[in-house]
Amino acid sequence: MQINLISDTVTKPTKGMLNAMMNAEVGDDVFKSDPTVNQLQSKIAEMFGMEDALFFPSGTMANQTAIKLHTQPGDRMFCDKWTHVYNFEGGGAAFNSGVTSHLIDGTRGMFTANQLNEVVSGSRTDIHAPYSRLVVVENTTNKGGGACWDFDEILKIKKICLDNNLALHLDGARLFNALVAKEESPEQYGKVFDTISICLSKGLGAPVGSILLGTKQHMDKALRIRKLFGGGMRQSGYLAAAGIYALDNHVERLAIDHTRAKVIGAALQNCELIKSVEPIETNIIIFNVIDSINEQDFISRLNDARILLSSMGQGKLRMVTHLDFTEEMLERVVHTLEHI
Repeated sequence: MQINLISDTVTKPTKGMLNAMMNAEVGDDVFKSDPTVNQLQSKIAEMFGMEDALFFPSGTMANQTAIKLHTQPGDRMFCDKWTHVYNFEGGGAAFNSGVTSHLIDGTRGMFTANQLNEVVSGSRTDIHAPYSRLVVVENTTNKGGGACWDFDEILKIKKICLDNNLALHLDGARLFNALVAKEESPEQYGKVFDTISICLSKGLGAPVGSILLGTKQHMDKALRIRKLFGGGMRQSGYLAAAGIYALDNHVERLAIDHTRAKVIGAALQNCELIKSVEPIETNIIIFNVIDSINEQDFISRLNDARILLSSMGQGKLRMVTHLDFTEEMLERVVHTLEHI
């Protein structure tokens, strides 16, 4: 039995999800006539207390659409140095929107309101500087090991955005992990952010798709940008049905993934080949091996035990728990780490 901990994107639809997909009522979503897509968009918009939502093939496309609808070429976007929109979306902010990224040196992918205020202050008066337009927050942070933002800090960041006429976008690819871990509500986030992207194919276990939320005006503009990016789909209700099923059945169970991640973290801390394990809040485990072995050697040793994991670069390794990772698999991973 192979155990895949490379990402939470490796899951397969459950029987219940497949049944929902097979029985979905569909139409042509390019003409806004797919009833299941419309249902998904209305459902999640209502959940977050936001005006509208739009279904996307991927989280990258949803994020890149948000950046484009908030900015003009030559504008400046503020984000953490580890954020996904800067590191893992192919330079899309520059390529698609002509945006300059101002990177903030935060902690585990999270910057403070004070750090933001320092770099925003006075930036509108200098004609030599890019025009500041957008702030992007990622919650949970991927490269930061599934870390969750403090909501009070987000509120402080929002105030700075309001004071400086900056849009605020949330890359919430794993937002539901944060909501479950911090016992927060979707409505809290819907009141703060101008736009929110949410991935349905990570911890929630859908096979494809992300959602972008915002005002009706923003989503009308996003619809055109999605078309420009080639993201219009036809009978995508089959995919939207999986998203609806995931929202109805796979949110609360994320706590199981979090618990199992912490069990793996404890086993890693007791493993003689591991130098350090970063704090674990949700379903991502990031750790470093000791100096006497290299990361590829450790990956190979676990691969020999049919356990798959990934490298984050700079000596960091990653495991991610998910819907298809069972208690039996957890026991085998822990046993392997104890005897490696």
